[in-house]
Amino acid sequence: MKIVVCIKQVPDTTDVKIDPVTNTLKRDGVPSIINPDDKAALELALRQKDLNGDSVAVLCMGPAQAEKALREALAMGADEAYLMSDKMFAGSDTLATSTIIAAGLRAIGYDLILTGRQAIDGDTAQVGPQIAELLDLPQVTYCVEITQNGEFYDVKRQIENAKQRLRVSAPFLATVTSAEVTPRYMNVGDIIGQESKKINLLTFKDINVDADCIGLNGSPTKVKSTFVKQVNNERNVVELSADEAAKLIVETLLEKHYV
Repeated sequence: MKIVVCIKQVPDTTDVKIDPVTNTLKRDGVPSIINPDDKAALELALRQKDLNGDSVAVLCMGPAQAEKALREALAMGADEAYLMSDKMFAGSDTLATSTIIAAGLRAIGYDLILTGRQAIDGDTAQVGPQIAELLDLPQVTYCVEITQNGEFYDVKRQIENAKQRLRVSAPFLATVTSAEVTPRYMNVGDIIGQESKKINLLTFKDINVDADCIGLNGSPTKVKSTFVKQVNNERNVVELSADEAAKLIVETLLEKHYV
């Protein structure tokens, strides 16, 4: 089985700064990491490799610097790495991004596709499901465990305050949440081994995709404005009895239409 894990390199910060001209994230001076949910997806793929000998490939769309994230994935135990990078891809929204990644997946082949639930820099949770739709694959979202059971896979997913178990046949796409998955550390052997592995580059010429469906011009959604919500630290301190405090809290919530 060939498992392909889609990963994204994201800023390692919650202190997001926005460029007021381009309405995009300012990444200068901010360290980058593998998106946490994507790293959890990689861990589930590597567990299948450990148990069944499956091959694991990682695919990332991004600029040249995203090679660092792919190198980390190889050092964790992935077998192959693919970087999708081209000026034609710039400015893609989630649908255009999904179109590009789906085309890349067709080009390299797959039996099972794992993605993160969502990325911490966008929080849309749209790319994984859109890839599945574009590839006409069944999809299982919010996964926390995947186990091969003969010709099927038993998948456990988080739904609100409960767990749901599904039995799915490959090929399918699963989005993974990091809530219950702890990624492994890189080991010395794979850290050294990844240095000799090639990062395979996929550009626009390497995939079968319509130029009108990707990039800024091919994106049906555009960012009109972006801003960081300002925190209001204003507060009032009062000393009241328990009954009076409870009454004040209820009145305040009603006044602000929170209840």
